[in-house]
Amino acid sequence: MSPPSYKGFRYPAEIIAHCVWLYHRFPLSYRKVEELMLARRIIVSHETVRQWCVNFGPEYARQLRRHKPQAGDKWHLDEVYTKINGEWRYLWRAVDQNGNVLDILMQSRRDAKAAKRFMAKLMKKQRRVPRMLVTDRLRSYGVAHRQLMHSVEHRQSKYLNNRAENSHQPTRQRERAMKGFRSPGGAQKFLSAFSAISLHFRPGRHRLTASQYRTTMSERFSVWSQINGVSATA
Repeated sequence: MSPPSYKGFRYPAEIIAHCVWLYHRFPLSYRKVEELMLARRIIVSHETVRQWCVNFGPEYARQLRRHKPQAGDKWHLDEVYTKINGEWRYLWRAVDQNGNVLDILMQSRRDAKAAKRFMAKLMKKQRRVPRMLVTDRLRSYGVAHRQLMHSVEHRQSKYLNNRAENSHQPTRQRERAMKGFRSPGGAQKFLSAFSAISLHFRPGRHRLTASQYRTTMSERFSVWSQINGVSATA
């Protein structure tokens, strides 16, 4: 893993990476991140924090995805609605049986064409098809499945897809904290980085003992340092 270049930025990598981590890990605004840094005697404007998140958030997310092992062979697909500038949009999301986010896509519809577009994007990104596909009873999934994944077992049930439905909760929390998204493109870009960075620091604490949780988090912070280059510049 090669860390991103910080050439041209007058703040050190430690401060930049820490601000990006704060913004994506916790439901904070840019101004609240600015305030937290001021408490540590570091003067940085909220606009600078925004630029750092826009420039480095997607790159950190790409590095984290490369580090993760291959996704599971059972894919859960689901979509939720959100209103952006007064118009309804649908956020399509795919996760594996372990809760790892495979891909997201913001679209204006939830018809068969939209389902096919999302499945095609997902297969291209994963470079394979799953052993099993789990969705709710939306008919669009059935059409897309028959045309793109007809050899894959497809289960449609309201109750079998809790894995995907629960994965929307962090997004909903951030949406409320941000008082909504400003544009579909901005939402797509932010959520793509957010889903990777936030999930990296959510190892499923309820399944771990206290010592296991501390060990896991130490390992994940070590990976975080490697991908942002802080350990190399410290």
